[in-house]
Amino acid sequence: MLEDAYLNELRFILENGHKKDDRTGTGTISYFGQQMRFDLSKGFPLLTTKAVPFRLIKSELLWFLRGDTNIRYLLENNNHIWDEWAFEKWVNSDEYTGPDMTNFGLRSQEDPEFKKVYLEQKKIFCQMILDDDEFAKKFGELGNVYGAQWRHWEGPDGKVIDQIKKVINTIKTNPDSRRMIVSAWNPADVDDVALPPCHSLFQFYVNDGKLSCQLYQRSADMFLGVPFNIASYALLTSLIAKECGLEPGDFVHTLGDAHIYLNLVDQVKEQLTRKPYKAPKLWLNPDKNSIFDYDMDDIKVEDYKHHSRIKGAVAV
Repeated sequence: MLEDAYLNELRFILENGHKKDDRTGTGTISYFGQQMRFDLSKGFPLLTTKAVPFRLIKSELLWFLRGDTNIRYLLENNNHIWDEWAFEKWVNSDEYTGPDMTNFGLRSQEDPEFKKVYLEQKKIFCQMILDDDEFAKKFGELGNVYGAQWRHWEGPDGKVIDQIKKVINTIKTNPDSRRMIVSAWNPADVDDVALPPCHSLFQFYVNDGKLSCQLYQRSADMFLGVPFNIASYALLTSLIAKECGLEPGDFVHTLGDAHIYLNLVDQVKEQLTRKPYKAPKLWLNPDKNSIFDYDMDDIKVEDYKHHSRIKGAVAV
């Protein structure tokens, strides 16, 4: 099964990983330097051992490709996966006058009453982002995260580089190049963004009419984040392959610190008891050619059979 590479990685980390402290205070089981490979000709690697909401994956990728760094576009598409980092900026500001939200990530997991208050405050925050332009500009911005680095990398001379356009042009004109790389890790910006890039660099490779992509991910939340990353980069590879007249090849996922949060170990063990279904198929609107022309309705997965969702809290 296409999914086996991911499930085997979960097992390996549980059996061989090291307990480590982390930035969030949650703690992890971690292993350094792993790799998974997915043959995209065999299906689209959206996990089937738990439900993974594809609409969140495609709206986030379209957000990146727009060069956007404000969560308003995501909220307009009912995507809340980046809320916490913007919300944290608001509740730690002088403008916030609501209940104490210190360390809201861990407290919402441990205290059901606090979780209700936290969700109420976050709902207020998200609505203000949608309704108030000035509030959205001030608190919806995440800094130079993925969209900015992919589409608007600013060099030391002030020149702006569109890395996505550049790499697509190279695939079309010089497919044997070994320089088809996009980097999100900009040392000048990593201390000033909401979350330094986890999926930090990717490279394309053309062979036998197929486009392959290798991603280096410095920090990999195996249960919550990595299933999104796998599908997102498989989708990106497929979109670029279509524009360049190629077929999708392999997606190679190289992991730096691959970890399972201690509060998610039971969920991982539950997932590993489930048998995968056949991978779904990706449908892209045949009338769209440029990667920058796609909307939400132009991208779909077909025949997606999956097990039920397994809930788990994001460590912030």
